[in-house]
Amino acid sequence: MRNYVKVLGTIQDGGFPQIDCNKACCQNQWLKPKKKFVSSIAVVDESEKKQWIIDASPEIKFQTKLLKEKTNIKDIEGIFLTHAHIGHYTGLMYYGNEAAGSRDLKVYAMSKMKKFLENNGPWNNLLKQRNIKLIKLSKNNTINISANLKIKPFLVPHREDYSETVGFKIATSKKELIYIPDIDNWEKWDISITELIKNIDFALVDGTFFSEREIERDISLIPHPLVKDSLKLFSNLKAKERNKIIFTHFNHTNPLIDENSKEHEEVLSKGFRIAKEGDNFFL
Repeated sequence: MRNYVKVLGTIQDGGFPQIDCNKACCQNQWLKPKKKFVSSIAVVDESEKKQWIIDASPEIKFQTKLLKEKTNIKDIEGIFLTHAHIGHYTGLMYYGNEAAGSRDLKVYAMSKMKKFLENNGPWNNLLKQRNIKLIKLSKNNTINISANLKIKPFLVPHREDYSETVGFKIATSKKELIYIPDIDNWEKWDISITELIKNIDFALVDGTFFSEREIERDISLIPHPLVKDSLKLFSNLKAKERNKIIFTHFNHTNPLIDENSKEHEEVLSKGFRIAKEGDNFFL
């Protein structure tokens, strides 16, 4: 029996296509069935027939359906939240009485995130109705979610509009994976990402924008490490370490979404990886 992380979505909070976008990147997508979902992952323990989701995206109803079809596991044990930006928690709405009507679904959140849900509607109504049950997380405090799997939240610098932001380390006795869908930049973090990569097996990391030329808005107001800059930062890593790095959380403008783009080819040719829905990383 296996333990693994499954990619449920790879797109930035606004989705793909994105609202009001009539650029070439989205034009064809308006006419196609949805194929790419907002960034989220699942953690699966086959031996105990248990699974968890990290980040409740607005597309969670599609993602959980596909997950259950692949794993043949009926229930979700709980949901871990990274932060309070719309692509990462608003899927909780589907567990209310208007939809799933769940009972005490465990939702794991850091202190500020927990308070935000407790003190604001409609989220606090999920608590009053006992649709969800909040479990407080603490930074760097490891939780044993099954006999085989451990998960640990760690703080990362990212716009704290309503909550702090965390990444997660998911580990077995054999391997470790880190998940950082959002961070302002690698330099602001008090941990060396290059050193961390040397000591883990997989790194699913923020690849929101490839370059600053993608959008017309002031990109400094929505900071993320540009993929082109991350490629430079990680360029001195050994080939086996570069291969641990998997970019995810792509803005609708990011050319990495297009498997035929020169940017997509560049990332792969340099030994890095690009996350796709359905990818499994075995721990």
